[in-house]
Parts: sequence; C-alpha cells; structure tokens
Amino acid sequence: MKIGVVTFPGSLDDGDAARAARIAGAEAVRLWHADPDLHGVDAIVLPGGFSYGDYLRCGAIARFAPVMESIKKAAADGMPILGICNGFQILCEAHMLPGALTRNQHLHFRNRDQRLCMEDVRSSWTVSYESGQELLIPVKNGEGCFVADERTLDELEANGQIVARYIQGNPNGSMRDIAAIRNEAGNVVGIMPHPEHAVEALTGPSLDGLGFFTSVLNHLAGGSAVGSPAHAAEPVEMPVAGSVEISFVPAGANAREVPPESRVQPQAGEETIRPEVPASAIRPEVPVPASAIRPEVPVPASSIRPEVPVPASAIRPEVPAASIRPEVPAAVAWPEIPPAAEGESNAAHQKPSLLGLKDDAEEQA
Repeated sequence: MKIGVVTFPGSLDDGDAARAARIAGAEAVRLWHADPDLHGVDAIVLPGGFSYGDYLRCGAIARFAPVMESIKKAAADGMPILGICNGFQILCEAHMLPGALTRNQHLHFRNRDQRLCMEDVRSSWTVSYESGQELLIPVKNGEGCFVADERTLDELEANGQIVARYIQGNPNGSMRDIAAIRNEAGNVVGIMPHPEHAVEALTGPSLDGLGFFTSVLNHLAGGSAVGSPAHAAEPVEMPVAGSVEISFVPAGANAREVPPESRVQPQAGEETIRPEVPASAIRPEVPVPASAIRPEVPVPASSIRPEVPVPASAIRPEVPAASIRPEVPAAVAWPEIPPAAEGESNAAHQKPSLLGLKDDAEEQA
C-alpha cells in the first residue's frame, strides 16, 4: 500500500513522515505541492514544518497549492488524509476540518514530550488504539492553539470528532485541551503533536505514534471500517513497551523496551516530578582494557631541532649620529608677508625665491 507525503517549500518533517510510513510497512511516495498528480497513493500525510505564506496565517496560502485541489477531491471520495502540525493548520484553512490553529496562548514556542489521551478511535488513522489509551508523543509548535466557537466545539463533542486531548498540562492553550480532531466521515484527521517522531525507541520518547500509520494500513486492508468499533477482523499485533500498548514494529526497526515514565517537561506553575531512572535503563560502565591504551612514545633526541646561533654579521648596527638628518634652521622657513597696502605694488610682497633664501642662510653661517 502507498502512503503519499506532501512536501511544501518549508516542510521539515516530510522525511520523518515517510520513514514512519516505511516502518509501518507501507511504500512512501513523495508528492510535490505544485504537482496535482497524486501518483496512485492510497492515503496522504500533510507533514509538519512550514508552508509558504505562513507569515500571513499558517496554511492560509498553502491551501491554494495545486496538490490541495486533488487532495480535497480524494478526501471527498473517502481517501484517508492525516495532517500533522502544519498539515493540521492547512486542513483547517482548506475547510476540510473545522476550527483554526492560532498563536500559542503564552506566545512561546513549545517543544516537549506530551501525554495525550485518545478519545474517539473510530477514524481510519486511529483504529489500532483503544479509547482512553494514553500516548507519549512530542509536540513542537508556536501556533498550535486550537480555537473554535462554542457551537462548533459542542458539535465536535456530540459527534465524537475529538480524537485526542492533552493531559498532564496543556502545552499551547487549545480550547477544551483538544490535540486532534477528525471530520464527520472519519477519514480526515488533524493532530498538532508529531506521531512520526514517536515510531522508534532510539529517537523518540516512545513508540506510541506508530499506531497512526499501522491504523491506516489496517483500515485500507479492510481490518476496520471507519466509524465502527476498532479492531474488527484481524487486528494489527500490539506488543507492549513499558506500561503503554503500542503498535507492531517490523523487523529491523529499533524496538528496545521503553521505560514507562515520561520525559514530559512541565510548564511554569506545574509541579515538577522527576521520575526515577530504572536500573535496567542505566548503561553500565565498560572498563577500558590496558591493551587499548595507547602508550606514550618518547621523542628521540635526533628529532629535536638544535638552536641555531645568530652570527654577528646578521645583527643590524645602530645608525650613526652623522647620518641623522639635522633639523631645518628657522632661517630657511618662509617668512610671514604682511598684506599689501593700497597703492603699493604686489611685487614687493611676493615670496622670495628659494635661491635667495639659500644665499642668506649661507651668509649668516
């Protein structure tokens, strides 16, 4: 199955999203924002980062990209679409999802490992999760505050369109702690945290984000219909890492066990609880064998450069006093010439020639 990943001029997480799709077992297809051809993909990810025109409003210009017209038509036909961070903003600007993403309420960029609680898991991107399941996924945004009018928020609640909420602290001030929503059909999902950064234990705080990508493969394979209870037919295998149930990691992926405690950085005003590091997670010190220590190599005397004496002929002698240029006597200086009175000839006030001054100086000597 093919999952397309769209690249906008400032996308920076498109490579991560493509890697997450490959780890889940899909073929990642790179799509360009200016190309309306979707190249036969089965699902599409709008990744995080930046799209052109974000200085006006995030996603406000990207919604007019040629690829977005094709995506809107494909979504209307039921194709699964996932918008992550900036992709979530683009989906809202394109009116594929309700509400809008605005500047964080505290006006600061927030980068932390964030805990989420899954609520409605009937979308095509969340069928591998359980309702109420807690996830640990990185969040990094400056305009991640989800806002909508009260009527829209009530409709999202009533229709079960809130996919996930922030717990243990709201990182950006989103209304009703909303972290992810879906459309009524369940095939379009927008999420502000980054599940593609939580698919490998080596680089992420957990493997909790991989379920978004295995879910869509499960859905496309007919494992679960959108809007129906999750895990119909044959579910995706769900091993356990710590105390959090996660999606299957294929062979070759880094799947070491992750400690259940998080690295969540609490916001100002929250109680700071530093989890204890389990002994199994502490890397033991490895003694260095003596054979691996490089011995000191003595410097042979022959390699030391001897000092070279400076010959007396190379020393510059002092300059004798006779060669010093004497000061010019005052008699040689030009005398001051008073201004000519009316009626007098200018010739009487002309400067004497240098030759005349020289003769006068010789007479005085």
